Amino acid sequence: MHTELQPQPAVRRRPFMLWITLLRPKQWTKNLFVFSALLFSLKLLQWKDFFLTSAGFVIFCLISSCVYILNDYADMEADRNHPEKRRRPLASGQLSPAVALRSGFLLLIIALCAAFYLDAAFGALVCGYFIINVVYSYRIKHVVIADIMTIALGFVIRAVSGGIIIHVPITPWFLLCIMLLALFLAIGKRRHEIVMMQHVDTQNNRRVLAFYSLPLLDQMNGMVTSAIILCYTLFTFTSDQSVYLMWTIPFVLYGLFRYMYLVHIEKKGGSPEKLLLEDKHILLTVAGYVLTTVYILYFH
Repeated sequence: MHTELQPQPAVRRRPFMLWITLLRPKQWTKNLFVFSALLFSLKLLQWKDFFLTSAGFVIFCLISSCVYILNDYADMEADRNHPEKRRRPLASGQLSPAVALRSGFLLLIIALCAAFYLDAAFGALVCGYFIINVVYSYRIKHVVIADIMTIALGFVIRAVSGGIIIHVPITPWFLLCIMLLALFLAIGKRRHEIVMMQHVDTQNNRRVLAFYSLPLLDQMNGMVTSAIILCYTLFTFTSDQSVYLMWTIPFVLYGLFRYMYLVHIEKKGGSPEKLLLEDKHILLTVAGYVLTTVYILYFH
């Protein structure tokens, strides 16, 4: 039987901390995918390209924060019935929705102006990313399957944008790996939400969860995991940079298996960016992967 969470008084926080929480800086780690093209294009040590990519990262952080503000505004009522999200500034009532929307609009204008100043094509992609997320917030997130596909598309746009801003092509295998990895994380996130909402009225939370089931998501994740391993292995063996990228395959395998363990056994996975920062195994795996890739591509 579903029960509704009883409202609890939110812990009062300082205005500055409320703004920081509203922008969700912990989720900015997703925007690190902008650096993927720089890493594999052998331009990591070229300061001009590094600066351009860093600027692109900052722009995506600003755009992402605009999207988070919009999401919090659209989901205020649903978040109040969520065990964790009800503590957010808008859902808890500690921050004015009107003020939050105005600040988000200002960030949007700054980010778009900076994006088009750097590169017209990059600016168009950033604008498209924001539009897709607006549509997602108000429509697509309620459509089964399309919701997780749209999340994956956001990661692909980040990677493509990183290539456009430094004028390097992105290989299809590389983009496919990123899309599949994003699907893997999105499916794990949906699974975690279903587990958490088993005793909560899903009609007051994510309506799309009613159309998913744990067996369905487990089958989807099994397919995606197999596809990631296959595609990444082919990417390393067919890469024009170095066949020795195959040495990074164990990091990918361990990272996938560790994340599946956290989702299925530890009942985590609701916030992939949180796991990246808090789980030592995931953090060390990512660090080891990046350092090994840098050594192979730049110093081997």
